[in-house]
Amino acid sequence: MKVLKFGGTSVGTSKSLAHVKKIVEGLNGPAIVVVSALGGLTDRLISTANDAAAGNAAYKNNMDGIANRHYDIISETIDPCKQKEVIDIISPMLADLSDLYDGVALIRNLPEKTLDRIVSYGERISSVIVSRIIAGAKHFDSTTFIKTEKWFNKNIADSKLTDSLIRQAFGSFGNGVAVCGGFIATDRDNGEITNLGRGGSDYTAALIAASLNADELEIWTDVDGFMTADPRIISNAKVIDHLSFVESMELCSFGAKVIYPPTIYPVFHKNIPIRILNTFNHEAPGTWITDNRDSAPSGCIPKGATTMRNISLFTIEGDAADNTPDVNSRTFNTLAKNGISVILVSQSVERSSFSFALSEHDADNALKALLNEFAPDMEEGRINRIARHDNKAILAIVGENIGDISSIGPRIFNSLQRQGIEVLASSHGASSSNHAYVVDADDTNHALQAVHEIFFE
Repeated sequence: MKVLKFGGTSVGTSKSLAHVKKIVEGLNGPAIVVVSALGGLTDRLISTANDAAAGNAAYKNNMDGIANRHYDIISETIDPCKQKEVIDIISPMLADLSDLYDGVALIRNLPEKTLDRIVSYGERISSVIVSRIIAGAKHFDSTTFIKTEKWFNKNIADSKLTDSLIRQAFGSFGNGVAVCGGFIATDRDNGEITNLGRGGSDYTAALIAASLNADELEIWTDVDGFMTADPRIISNAKVIDHLSFVESMELCSFGAKVIYPPTIYPVFHKNIPIRILNTFNHEAPGTWITDNRDSAPSGCIPKGATTMRNISLFTIEGDAADNTPDVNSRTFNTLAKNGISVILVSQSVERSSFSFALSEHDADNALKALLNEFAPDMEEGRINRIARHDNKAILAIVGENIGDISSIGPRIFNSLQRQGIEVLASSHGASSSNHAYVVDADDTNHALQAVHEIFFE
């Protein structure tokens, strides 16, 4: 049994949906198909909600456009004899969505739980449509088996409960094709509609694949697979034919947007292969992700380079920073308590300082939390300052065990130096599967080109 996930670009138009139909109907065995909302729709649902909250009457026209887009897709893709059945299902959903927008406009406020309900309609409607496009497919409602809990004001999957409910929902499914929406969920305690966040459709598919011990998880998107670098920046970037789970996790964690990073964890623990495939070029072999490490003589070669933008670099300076374990522990505990993730850590060779990088989105909260944590140390002069530097980026080179190759770091440093690019901080991942460097955001593309030229050309 396979689990296939199709993203927004794959279900965005009648033409792309024809590709989905051909791919799924060409399978030889049972499959569960997880779909995103129509391409670009989630952003439109959110922007329309914001218009309503701001009292902008344009939200009504936007709502009409959302409804018409779905009706047009039905007209263009579904057998005429089935169209009324589908319209009868989705029309009440669209009416509810319109009522939600009217309510938001009336109170001029957009509560989080209301926005969660609004954006859920993208997948709730698209999954119904796709289930009627694919011959013999059966629709399943993801909100009945994907359950979330609150963690630092974020909705995360309740893995144990979700696993049980997935097995219960599909336990007697048989050998056909099931279709369900990704991303959407309900709160385990109050039953209110929630979601798994951006990229949550990938995660939904992975949870289903892991719970049902699928033979394979296929992620269908609009690229041929993972590439040695972003092809929009590096024109001669190549498709990577195989990655280990660790390598794929490292690439995703440092900005490669092929799949949503948490997707890998559930199937990694079950040793279920992932395959990245192109909906619009389904003859291409794609990228395999398995637990098999590269058997090349070196045993550890770079597989790809990626960048992560919108980074803030923090540096804690002072005598107290000489006691690295204490400062590190206090820093990480403080940030964790505020739901902030550290992406990279770099210890200065000069001692008396250490640096770390995180998302600019978290920078204000991070600075506030750290100033509070180290206020006594700063008053005593043990910490001189906590410096924040925005508009940075991270460049990462990924490959199993490349941290064990002593020559890679100097080669990268020398290459960047020759190009006049300053390395502001650097780190080897705890898994020894990456080399990561903080550079100015303006140098991002130049740095990626320099590194790609060393290893992949």
